[in-house]
Order: sequence, then C-alpha cells, then structure tokens
Amino acid sequence: QAQLVESGGGLAQTGDSLRLSCVATGRSGSPSVMAWFRQAPGQEEKSVIGAVWIDGHTEHADSVKGRFTLSRDNTKLFLQMNNLKPADTGVYYCATRYWLGSPKYSAPDDYSDWGQGTQVTVSS
Repeated sequence: QAQLVESGGGLAQTGDSLRLSCVATGRSGSPSVMAWFRQAPGQEEKSVIGAVWIDGHTEHADSVKGRFTLSRDNTKLFLQMNNLKPADTGVYYCATRYWLGSPKYSAPDDYSDWGQGTQVTVSS
C-alpha cells in the first residue's frame, strides 16, 4: 500500500491562491491515477476535485474549472488553487490507485490509498 503525504494547506482569504502537494511513496512504479478530494466542514462525503492519469490525461470537476489546476510529476500530485472562495474550505485529500483499465475517477471507492489530508480554510 502506498503512503501519501499532503502539504500546502493553510489559511487564505477570498481571492488568494494556494498550492497543495502530495507525494506517494512505498510502492514500486507510479500510480495509474492520482486524485484530489475535498471534504467540506460537517460533511462525511468526499467530493472529487480532479484526477490525473499516468499518461497525463486530466479531469477537473465542473465546480473548480477555471480556478483549480491539477498537475502531476510521476509520483507527485499538485493542486494549484486560484481565486479561492469560502466554499473551498475543507480538508483536501490525495488519493491513488495502481490498477489499470478503469476510466472511473470521481468516487472514493475508485482509489485504494489515501493521505491524511491537509486543511484549507478560506475566509471572506
């Protein structure tokens, strides 16, 4: 099982930018897919922000298109968040999977490994 460590969260004001990072270690090879999820305050569900496949294919949730950008460098995943809003507040989780052949990416069950999360708080 891979170990994932997120970093880069913190406090921000509306309109600010933050960059989150995630590093996957502990398994040979690169994850087939790496993704970011957000868990909003008081919510149990995690919502996908986006995902990047090993071949570079990238998907972004409609809610963040134009503001957030995912990128990846092998076993490192990044999330550039611009023009932050209070609704972006939450715990951001990095997730990975190593099996191939599935186009699914938006559900937590699509992934096998998770980080501990990093808190992002955006004030108005």
